[in-house]
Amino acid sequence: MGSSETRRRILTGDRPTGRLHLGHWVGSISNRVRLQDEYECFFIIADWHTLTTRPEKDAIAEVAGNIHEMVLDYLACGIDPERSTIFVQSAIPETAELNLIFEMLVSLPRLERLPSIKDMAEAAHLDVLPFGLVGYPVLQAADILLPRAHAVPVGKDNVPHVEITREIARRFNHLYGDVFAEPEPLISDTPSLPGINGMQKMSKSLGNAILLSDDSDVVRKRVMSMYTDPNRLRATDPGTVEGNPVFIYHDAFNPDRDEIQDLKTRYREGRVGDVEVKKKLFAALDAFIAPIRERRAAFAAQPGIVEDILHAGNATMHNVARETIERVREAMGMTYFRR
Repeated sequence: MGSSETRRRILTGDRPTGRLHLGHWVGSISNRVRLQDEYECFFIIADWHTLTTRPEKDAIAEVAGNIHEMVLDYLACGIDPERSTIFVQSAIPETAELNLIFEMLVSLPRLERLPSIKDMAEAAHLDVLPFGLVGYPVLQAADILLPRAHAVPVGKDNVPHVEITREIARRFNHLYGDVFAEPEPLISDTPSLPGINGMQKMSKSLGNAILLSDDSDVVRKRVMSMYTDPNRLRATDPGTVEGNPVFIYHDAFNPDRDEIQDLKTRYREGRVGDVEVKKKLFAALDAFIAPIRERRAAFAAQPGIVEDILHAGNATMHNVARETIERVREAMGMTYFRR
């Protein structure tokens, strides 16, 4: 898992909140698997970021297990530790040093203008903003710039966070000399996948998700319980396809485009019932998930594989991080004391 700068680097990752679901695949994982061929990839498991909304000890106790499950999902989906670096944020102490330096280069009003911070606080039912949550984008900038990433794969909603990182990099370079590239957002046009209840985007915490590790029976039950067109009372009623969760899933996961078109045509004309549409969706989803589930079971049967991958990834990232911090200290003139 060697590291070089012959290829452009990307940094992206997840907070360790548990097993991944179909929404993760559509929104990010499928893109990461593809990007491994084009970039030198650094995938961060951002455990410090979980503290911004869940600092309780019982929440922290779940993190190690969540990391293990998440890495198994990564491997099952095709993220290759021989081609990419998977590492844990808290294993890289240089992250905290770079975060501290960056905190001096951005103002509080600039951070407070980010709507996503307030959204996160509301989602976590927080009455007041913790200092760490307000500073979340700064820690994120440290995550991105520590491996000296050139690009960050994000959805459109997270572009403002990358802009904060670009501003911090620009400010640092202006004050001290060129150390960091201004990372570009690699914007995904993929919309978020709605939950099976059709109300919000897919989320494990909302109980509206289909996991990439779910067995066939669970997938079937979840698909057959999915919301469809609420105004359609009988199979003979003309139905709406646009915005219908069942057809959104068909478009995302069913490779048989002719079947999808036939179902849409008959649905609009009131010539097919929800049960048939859902049964065909289940067949498509189960065929998609089955090989992921099988690969996951094979990886899970190998004792110590996750720990070995993280140990190697942490070591690779630590070497890159030390080099970055040396460059930062040299540029700033903070070389009067060396460890």
